[in-house]
Amino acid sequence: MREKQPPPLIQLAGVHKHFGGITALEDINFEVGKNEVVGLVGDNGAGKSTMIKIVMGVHKADKGEIYFKGKKVEHWTVERARGSGVETVYQEKALGEKQTIWSNIFVGRELSDGLGFLKIKRSKEETDRIMKKYIGFTSKAVTPDSFVRTMSGGEQQGVAIARALYFDAELIILDEPTTSLSLTETKKVLDFIKGIKDSGKSAIMISHTIYQLYPVSDRFVILDRGRIVGEFLKKDLSLDDLVEELQKVASTGHV
Repeated sequence: MREKQPPPLIQLAGVHKHFGGITALEDINFEVGKNEVVGLVGDNGAGKSTMIKIVMGVHKADKGEIYFKGKKVEHWTVERARGSGVETVYQEKALGEKQTIWSNIFVGRELSDGLGFLKIKRSKEETDRIMKKYIGFTSKAVTPDSFVRTMSGGEQQGVAIARALYFDAELIILDEPTTSLSLTETKKVLDFIKGIKDSGKSAIMISHTIYQLYPVSDRFVILDRGRIVGEFLKKDLSLDDLVEELQKVASTGHV
């Protein structure tokens, strides 16, 4: 007897979005499974940001439905999405550069006692554990008291990802996380993204660079002019095959 598969973590069904007379998204059917990394690719204006903002609860779909763990949800807002475990790591300004690592980890979710006083020592201890567990920081040169501005771009992205994992994010959205990073720093971020899957969580990674998406993704979704025009499992095609499919989209608008 075939084992019953769990429902997708999140699912958009027949979603449309318009801004005035402009169609941003048309009949979008998109899902992310449990412990799956989905690479979302498309040119500027393809609809990636709009679709992700619907997943995040920033935009409300004009038509269509949203399901979370198989249950249809109404009034999907930023607060509800975040409360359900949807977190976003942006390409820049994800952290307060003039603050310490520990204060960034717990910003807005400070540890405090019954009287409202901050548990600073406990926060620093937890930050040290988070840094070792999720980011692999072992150097004594970087401590919970280190200021974020002293860290490289890749390390800062690692802290943002670790923060999301620590607070039990089930789905982490990574919006162009390697923009403006060197090759070395990009590799660090890709390793952090692999850590998301190793932790049993899911992710959507948005990137213009398929060569960065391919190593960390389980599945690829191609957007073009507000429509999903291609969807592929990594196990079914090589990187060269995927590049060829993207070239088809660029020249014809479909795969």
